[in-house]
Parts: sequence; structure tokens; C-alpha cells
Amino acid sequence: MARRRLYRGSDFRKALSIAELREIAKRRLPAFSLEFLESGGEDEVTLGWNRDVFKSLRFVPKTLVNTSSCNIDAVHCSTKFASPLIIGPSGHNNIMRSDGDRHLASAAAAAGIPYTLATLSNTRLEDLAEHYPGKLWMQLYVFKDRALTDDIINRADDAGYDALVFTTDANVFGWREWDRRRFRAPGKLSYGNMLDAFMHPRWFWDVMIPNGVPPIPNVTHFFPEDARDTKSAITIIPSLFAPTIDWTTVEDLRARWKRKLIIKGILSVEDACKAADAGCDGIVLSNHGGRHLDTCISPMEILPEVAERVGNRLSIIVDSGFRRGSDVVKAIALGAHAVMIGRAALYGLAAGGQEGVAHALRLLNDEIKRVLGMIGCPSLSQLDKSFIRSSASFEGPASLGDL
Repeated sequence: MARRRLYRGSDFRKALSIAELREIAKRRLPAFSLEFLESGGEDEVTLGWNRDVFKSLRFVPKTLVNTSSCNIDAVHCSTKFASPLIIGPSGHNNIMRSDGDRHLASAAAAAGIPYTLATLSNTRLEDLAEHYPGKLWMQLYVFKDRALTDDIINRADDAGYDALVFTTDANVFGWREWDRRRFRAPGKLSYGNMLDAFMHPRWFWDVMIPNGVPPIPNVTHFFPEDARDTKSAITIIPSLFAPTIDWTTVEDLRARWKRKLIIKGILSVEDACKAADAGCDGIVLSNHGGRHLDTCISPMEILPEVAERVGNRLSIIVDSGFRRGSDVVKAIALGAHAVMIGRAALYGLAAGGQEGVAHALRLLNDEIKRVLGMIGCPSLSQLDKSFIRSSASFEGPASLGDL
């Protein structure tokens, strides 16, 4: 079968899919920035499985159904949103575009969906909260230095963040080989990659000229004074994560955080049940976008069983590998309440800033509506697994089982 032709121009508004936004982003970003965005762990097997799993799920359309108006409203964590999408946490967004975190938050607010600010973001959490009160979620890593963890929690609480997203799957820092080979030393690009950055003048003038290397302001005030610049700070970050986190950490957070508490990094039914028992408002089934543990199952593989066991006890969010509205519809049909996107939004950010992110969200929402119409389902709330059949073609390590 011939490969379809993708748009080769630079106008993000002409992109017809996330794949075409990716092509624009690839041309705009220097190699090190693109690889930070796209890289996976080790051999990147998980990265491929995250996409391949969707090919194993086929629609079973229903006909003679009035779909003149398809409703994509979604309810999760006791709140109604304009679509099932959530922009997930991703650090260092400002190496894609200047003020990247603000662009993402603004596009999410306009679309009526949450934006999750990363702990290792390039924007102070208070600065973002001033502009988007009540529409922000805050990611939390639990660090070895409990004072740093407490500082993030207290500041997010004071700033009015609606949810705390405790990310549990980075307690051991991942290993991305081809990302590391871009640097001659921690925080220092190789000379070839420095030249490559200069060869992308639009990116260089947007990102580097105004303020230099983007800072990491939510954590660096706890670092030694001589290690607070970003080049030095990133050499410290891998040593910060606490491998000692366990379910008592969740209990402590639940007792302390009075708004929505979401646990990100769940990939087993047992852990999903523990999260429900701990009183969490939601979970994110996630393999961190394939960036940490390689040869790891896709969240979609475990979704049906998790939904069956705890879908009526907490909100189930799923991420990793979503590029099409059809992917989102499949996830909702199998029991998810919402889908968290990362790279799909970042391709839009790199391609066109805030308007590029908005375009990415429109593409996905339009695809969701179109797919609902074609499978004969007037509303996301009416989706169930009768609309999906599993194929035996997926060759990953686990099975989606009987749907």
C-alpha cells in the first residue's frame, strides 16, 4: 500500500492531522529539541507499541442512528469538560517555543479542558495560576528532599490548582540513549548540535535570543547557588527522585490535599484498586509515553480490565501514543473517562505556538465528532465496548482479552 503524502509546507493552519503538525515541528526544531520531544527509553520498543496497539482495535459501527449532533462533553473527576482531552504534564516546554507553558495553558483554557503544569516546567506555577484560575492541574514528583516536595504542594494549594497529579513512574530516572548522545557533557550540547541549533534561526531567535536557556523555576531555589542555572540544574535533577515512594505516600497526600488527587503511572489492576481504596479521585494509566521502562505494556492493554474493576469508583484517564480522534474514541469505548495527550499538543506548540496547540485540539475534537457520527453513536456517554472488536494482529506482550 502506498504511503500517504503529508503536507510539506510550514503553515500549521493547513495541517490536516497531528502527523502533519509533526512534520512542521520536525522542520522547525533543532535536532536536540526534537529528540527530547520524541525520544523513548532504550530500544524504544514501548514507543512503537503505544501506537501499534490502536491498530489491533477495530470499530463495529451501528447504522440508522441519528448522529446529526454528536456530543463530546466529558465528565471526569466530578467535573464536566468540553471534550475528553487533557493536556498532560511535560517538562522543558519552552525549548519548543518561548513561553510554551503559557501557550499550552491558554489553548487548553479556550478549549474548556484542563492543562497540567509539570513540576519541571519553565514557568513558575504561581505565574500561570494568575491567568487561568481553577483550570489548572499540577503535576507532583515526590523528591528525596521532602522540603522541596512540600514546597510544591503548598504553593499549588495556595495558587488554587484544581488537581494534584502525583506521577509515580519516574522514581527511577529513565535512560534515553539517543537523547543523551546530543550532548558532549551534561547540559552541554555537542559542537555539531550547537551548529545545528544556529541553523534553525526561527527557533533560535524565538527561544534563545530573548532569555537564553529556559529556567526551571519551580525547583531550582532548593539547589546550591552555583547550580541554579539550567545547564547545571539538569545534572542534579536525576538524583532528586525518591525511590522510596509507596502507598503510604498516597495516603499522606490524600490526607493533606483536599481537592482532586490523581495518581499517574498506574499499569496494573491491583494498583488501580489500591488507588480507589486510598480515596483518589482519578488515575492515569500511563507508561510515561514510552520514555522510561522499555518493553512495557501499553495502557490500552490494561484499560478494559481496570474499567471493569474500578470504573465506577474513580475517573480513569489514559495516555501514551494518542495521535487521532479515533484513538480517543476507542479509549472511551473501552472504559476511559478522559485521554491525556502530550506529544500531540507539543507538535502543535512547536509548529505554531498557542494557535498551533489550538489547531491540534481542534483537529482531535473534530476527528472525535466525525468518528462518533460514522460509528452511529450520538454521544461519548453512549460509547461502550460493543463498538470495538479486538484483532489478534497486535504482537505485544499482553492481550486485550475478550471484549
